[in-house]
Amino acid sequence: MAKARIPKSARFNAKPVRPPQGLPDRETLLKFIREAGETDKADMAKAFGLKGADRRALREMVKSLEAEGALGRRGRKGFSEAGALPPVGVVDVVERDPDGELLVRLTKGEDAPLVRLAPDRREAVGGAPGLGDRLLVRFETLESGEAEARMIKRLGQSAHRILGVVRKVNRQVRVEPVDRRSKESLTLVPAEAARLEDGDLVLAQVTAEARYGPKRGKVLEVVGREDQPRAASLIAIYSHGVPTGFSQAAEAEAQEAQEPSRKGREDLRDVPLVTIDPPDARDHDDAVFAQPDTDPKNEGGWIVWVAIADVAAYVRPNSALDREAREKGNSTYFPDRVEPMLPERLSAGLCSLRQGENRACIAVRMVFGKDGRKRSHRFVRGLMRSAAKLSYDQAQRAIDGFPDDQTNPLLEPILKPLWAAYHVMLKGRQARSPLAIESQERKIVLNPEGEVVSITPRASLEAHRLIEEMMIQANVSAAETLEQKKSPLIYRVHDAPGLEKLQSLTEFLQTIGVAWNKGEAPRTDRFNRLLEQTREGPHAEIVNEVVLRTQMQAFYSTENIGHFGLNLDRYAHFTSPIRRYADLIVHRGLIRALGLGDDGLTDRDIATMKDTAEHITSAERRSMAAERDATDRYVAAFLADRVGAEFAGRITGVTRFGLFIRLDETGADGLVPVSSLGGEYFIHDDKAHALVGERTGRRWPLGMRVQVELKEATPITGGLLFDMLSEPLPADPTAPRPRLGMRARSEFRGPKRGGAAGKAPAKRGKRR
Repeated sequence: MAKARIPKSARFNAKPVRPPQGLPDRETLLKFIREAGETDKADMAKAFGLKGADRRALREMVKSLEAEGALGRRGRKGFSEAGALPPVGVVDVVERDPDGELLVRLTKGEDAPLVRLAPDRREAVGGAPGLGDRLLVRFETLESGEAEARMIKRLGQSAHRILGVVRKVNRQVRVEPVDRRSKESLTLVPAEAARLEDGDLVLAQVTAEARYGPKRGKVLEVVGREDQPRAASLIAIYSHGVPTGFSQAAEAEAQEAQEPSRKGREDLRDVPLVTIDPPDARDHDDAVFAQPDTDPKNEGGWIVWVAIADVAAYVRPNSALDREAREKGNSTYFPDRVEPMLPERLSAGLCSLRQGENRACIAVRMVFGKDGRKRSHRFVRGLMRSAAKLSYDQAQRAIDGFPDDQTNPLLEPILKPLWAAYHVMLKGRQARSPLAIESQERKIVLNPEGEVVSITPRASLEAHRLIEEMMIQANVSAAETLEQKKSPLIYRVHDAPGLEKLQSLTEFLQTIGVAWNKGEAPRTDRFNRLLEQTREGPHAEIVNEVVLRTQMQAFYSTENIGHFGLNLDRYAHFTSPIRRYADLIVHRGLIRALGLGDDGLTDRDIATMKDTAEHITSAERRSMAAERDATDRYVAAFLADRVGAEFAGRITGVTRFGLFIRLDETGADGLVPVSSLGGEYFIHDDKAHALVGERTGRRWPLGMRVQVELKEATPITGGLLFDMLSEPLPADPTAPRPRLGMRARSEFRGPKRGGAAGKAPAKRGKRR
């Protein structure tokens, strides 16, 4: 866990020393902000005695520091040092560490560090906290330099609900949690337990907390059985609170929807638009077409059409459909099912661009020059008819010279022009140099009974990249149009990496002998050169992984900070309104701004837009966590009958409690506990990203290839536990030997190989 910083003024309650007068240099200004804890530009100028041109220079310096990630916003006008914690703040209890201690995070800071909640023997106001609680805390700094949160009072009590499995042992009936990070179980009273069977998957609530022993509780709902093949997604849905189903009112509105008419729409049915999607896709919300531009002023240029399902025509503002779509925020995808944002009548019916059927759409006609740069675009509200429904593999095979009966007649008039237009657009993309991180995704294949039959890498085809680039350009066009019309909108934004993440990247690269100037501003082309430099070497995979972890998470916002990963100044989501509420808001904005109908953005939509952006960002995080957890459980179920087997893998995470290993064969992640690594103390050297033996100096570094034996696979929690078969690397004679404190000795000392090991904690998920 990264160390969080607290301003010195908060640590010692000291008054900031009056700084030297005159325009400060960069380090002096940062020092002042660090000491102040939180300040604004007016206070900075006053403290340094600045006027006129010096004030303007100060504003530019602050702007530059913020762009570099050295400063973070605090409130509307204030600034603080990036990564700094306020003296007092509101936090959420988000998880437990392997030692059972609660970890909290500031509510207004998705990238804020996790901080341990200090145990307090006094009776806190509002009772003892639990997972999901919101607290008011005071941050303090320990002698070790780490931050600790001390609870002042509880602001909101969680339901203390547990999703778990009923276990009947002798006369005792317990609910064991499915969350592998939780060590708490509930005891049920006999009357409550009589109707339950061993293995029932239940939602339970704490009714009483004993000072010693398990808590007592009651069952709120029986949601299934642990031995159901599809229990993995069911557990993820319930444990993350993913909304399911639709109200009668929403279903009724969907059933009342009518086929689209030509009225008020441009007729695009003669444009041979095609959909290209995964083979198992049920909804098709985008279609594409390309043709050479015949304008003599744009010789070698191309016209690209992107047509998107007109969901706004069916989901009207503040209707039951609208309210429930906003609450869901997006569709959630599992290996065995989808929890859709819209009812099937719309998502797989009237809003799906089916082959040969009339469908309402909002389309953008984009003109690209031969250099790949977009010259112009215009939006229309149209009526289209898809000329073909193709899969990615089908389209790719046709272009590669292996057309089938469906794609053969489409090759010359549709597919080859699409690829020719893409290769021109590719010039613009390469000039823009977006991040070129490679993310190897795995596909879980199920049989009709819902059992995992294989886990295979997802193919990465040029057809995928073609559709991606055309969708990106349509999204950019939507943002540009709404900005030009001065219409409020929800941007998709992605901030540049902060200083702490760049520092961590620099330290890791030093361990593999790769130079990186941490003082230089982060740019996508710098990261791409690093990836290219290491692509053919032994560290290619782990460098790609570390660069990915260095990036911030994208989110939705009404304020535009650009999209760092795509290297775009303005970007909005427009192309998937069937499955993302953000896109529906953008569609409504275009309808209102361009006068395309009376069902556009309402004043109420505008007034609540900031709240909507925050909510759908949270909903997206919820879906990502649920999808990740379901995948972990399916993978554990697939490997459960291979306990004792040996696997090749790579160390993808190094923590004080062990090593995370990713298997080559399946991409599965699991833990080798530090207690099983041998008889000596292993110390977590966070700068070297390695566990280092205190006595011998032998190392387990990030990225090391290893052989492991699967010791435990627990489908109900998704946990995988490994025993290490490989030997550590020899000591590095040039590296200083880390020292171990007394408290760490008791935590890190483990039995000799083959001893007991604790359960694996939650896997560290990728940031998208």
